[in-house]
Amino acid sequence: MVERNFYTEDIVLQRILKKHLGHEFFDYAEERLTEFGERVAGIIDDRAKHTDREGQPKLIKYDKMGDDVSKVWVNEGYMQTVKETYNTGIVAYPHKEIPELGQVGNYLYSYAQGYLLSQSEPGFYCPVTLTMATAYLIDHYADGELRDQFLPHVISTGEVELYEGATFLTERQGGSDVGANVVEAVNEGDSYRLYGEKYFASNAGMCGVAMVLARMEGAPSGTKGLSLFLVPWEENRANQQLSIRRLKDKLGVRAVPSAEVEFQGAKAYLVGDPKQGFKYMMEALNLSRVCNAVASIGIMRRAYVEARDYAFNREAFGNKLNHYPMVKDTLVNMLAKLEVETYATFDVVNLFDQVMNKDANVTEEEQALLRLYIAIMKKETAEQAIHYSHEAIEMHGGNGFIEDFVTPRLLRDAQVLTVWEGTANILGLEVLRLLEKYQIHELFLQDLEARLRHVTPKAQKLTDPIKEKMERLKETLVKLSQAPDDVKLMYPKKLAKDMSDLFEGVVALEQIEEGLTFERDFAVAEVFIHQTFRSSKYNQEPLALKYYDLIVNQHHPVSI
Repeated sequence: MVERNFYTEDIVLQRILKKHLGHEFFDYAEERLTEFGERVAGIIDDRAKHTDREGQPKLIKYDKMGDDVSKVWVNEGYMQTVKETYNTGIVAYPHKEIPELGQVGNYLYSYAQGYLLSQSEPGFYCPVTLTMATAYLIDHYADGELRDQFLPHVISTGEVELYEGATFLTERQGGSDVGANVVEAVNEGDSYRLYGEKYFASNAGMCGVAMVLARMEGAPSGTKGLSLFLVPWEENRANQQLSIRRLKDKLGVRAVPSAEVEFQGAKAYLVGDPKQGFKYMMEALNLSRVCNAVASIGIMRRAYVEARDYAFNREAFGNKLNHYPMVKDTLVNMLAKLEVETYATFDVVNLFDQVMNKDANVTEEEQALLRLYIAIMKKETAEQAIHYSHEAIEMHGGNGFIEDFVTPRLLRDAQVLTVWEGTANILGLEVLRLLEKYQIHELFLQDLEARLRHVTPKAQKLTDPIKEKMERLKETLVKLSQAPDDVKLMYPKKLAKDMSDLFEGVVALEQIEEGLTFERDFAVAEVFIHQTFRSSKYNQEPLALKYYDLIVNQHHPVSI
């Protein structure tokens, strides 16, 4: 048994970080991610299996005297993973200096950690995501006193007590319709009291701070009347001013406690402008959507590795599975799509780092373009995570359905990624809003056309299918602009898919560089572009067979 390391096995992640981090930062990240990659592939993976099957969170509703204590129990291994993960700076370093470097980190490094973590424990990456969103909201919008009191705990790397974060939006009558929320905030001078219920509150009982949308007395209906509040968890729980009704019994991501929370006069502090609460939370939601995409490609990576390793080791009908053409086709297509989608997701991460920096001077159009890329990539990666989990199960045959293997958990955990942070319908509506408000398709196409002009000359020969798809998209957009509203509302998900395909196609070409990696980069791009834009059922010279050794075997040693 060869010891696995999710970082050292991943040439794509290494290449991304080396390209975008400075030399000193990359050396630091390389050392830390090598350590973390080993732990995630080993002990953290073992703990994740235990938590999923035997050590799920439990609600301790009452104490021995019958008093409502609303505590959440988690197992010791989970608590150790909490400590080890937060101490890496996965939440902290976009907000404070990395001591060894004397400089503030960035989201690229944080999301690289999240990508590795999600290959073993996407359920725990949810609380990390919520804590990242909490840190963002406090750092950007809380007043100085509130920020100084709570932010050091939320971004703790061991020097002070850690407060995990949570963001509570969903109410029973609202769901995606956040404007229907009715949780009430009553002014008490320096603070507020919250009354009402949040119906799907993840990380309840584990968080030290919850960021909650609520409506002040006299505030207008809809999202414009929502304000953002910081709610200290333990103080309110101990005073019985909030309680947990029950934990949700979920299909997957069982590591994270998701609850129905009741506020019974919980003390809360207003964050920022009371008229901008929904806007603030939507900024945090975009951060969480990037996390969702990162978790999705993490699951995709683990699913591919499990499928590949099983194919290399399982014998059937006298040969290893990887001897057979259909298996080769599956592995080549999975890896090409995975690599391109990973490059594309981290391309969005780089843009996120630039646009979301509170000191950055960005235009409204740049912010809108980021929202578009986040929406289309969140949708695409989440759907692919489910597809890849299915493919891994199919590669394993009957074994893939057995809980001794990781494949069932990958599928169960992947299922929620299409729902959390916005379903495909909600993301499609986001694309439609951006089209109508900002004519975002024009900025999108201009961006891709400019990038196509700068790909290497040898990559230009692969551009025709992408350019043809761009022209068809332009024609579609003209027709839709003239269509009735009910017709327009039929197609936003299809538009989002067309846009993500085009974006990934351009990103695939951008990876083709002169030098040692040229031949393989070209092969990956050609396979991706063919399966995305020129796929047909029958080919006399299948690319999967032509490039199998180059794509699957080169630089990808079997790790079992």
